[in-house]
Amino acid sequence: MPARVRISDVAAAAGVSIATVSASLNEVQSARISADTRERVRAVADRLGYVPNRLAQGLRGQRSGTIGFVGDTVATTPYAVGMVLGALEQARAADRVVLLMNTEGHRDLEARALATLMQHQVDGVLYATMYHRDVEVPAVLRDTPVVLVDAESADPTVSSVVPDEVAGAMAAVGELLEHGHRRIGFINNADPTLAATGRLEGYQRALGQAGIDLDPALIVAATDIGPEGGYRAARQLLELPERPTAVFCFRDLMAMGAYHAAIEAGLRLPRDLSVVGFDDLEFVASGLFPGSPRWRCPTTRWAPGASSDSWR
Repeated sequence: MPARVRISDVAAAAGVSIATVSASLNEVQSARISADTRERVRAVADRLGYVPNRLAQGLRGQRSGTIGFVGDTVATTPYAVGMVLGALEQARAADRVVLLMNTEGHRDLEARALATLMQHQVDGVLYATMYHRDVEVPAVLRDTPVVLVDAESADPTVSSVVPDEVAGAMAAVGELLEHGHRRIGFINNADPTLAATGRLEGYQRALGQAGIDLDPALIVAATDIGPEGGYRAARQLLELPERPTAVFCFRDLMAMGAYHAAIEAGLRLPRDLSVVGFDDLEFVASGLFPGSPRWRCPTTRWAPGASSDSWR
């Protein structure tokens, strides 16, 4: 295995000092180095294959050029691919790299992941959760810039990026209202998460703005938020004396179950029943007929905390 090229090798090959190499490669504008010398140093570094030691630079400048991304099951679920890709894209634009840690919701794994990130002196941490909920930021992150993703904290100094559950639900129900539906069922999550309470509020607001009285019988809370839960809840709605003409589901996976319940009941979609899900899981929408109309709505809100500016 060839020896790693050192900064001293670049300096010797370019005929300059190590300090000149460092200033040239790090684009230190205050250093009195001619443009020709800077260009020659960069060319020599490229020819030799020199790679700066980012960790050493971080130790000197208190910047590592890395951002930690810690999630519970975020890295292993289709829903969260957009979160990870978005973080990678923005980090790349800022000339940073992302260290991704997946904890599967285990506290001991999370503690080890965070300890590793602290050892690497990351510039900040994205702390992500699989579903929108309240969290307590781990104490080890107290002195590190943190942005919560799909989570919120009672601490006003902590920034967060979360779905706008109310606006998203209003947009979904509004789509049904625009198509003439007035009796709209809602299959919600029985667990009182921020997502469940926000989407229920959006459902109620949309109906209220349309002048439709709320019918509690049209709201079913399911303990299983997968296809089976959506199927059972939809069957309950479809067995009502006056069944709904449309159903808004807490998740796309629940909407999949609602499809099966409707077909089992001899209904045709969307002629006899319209179904709208939430999350826009592409693998679900592409496997159902009719699929997602791919409409977009303003479903993200940013809550900046006092720590967010210290990333920059």
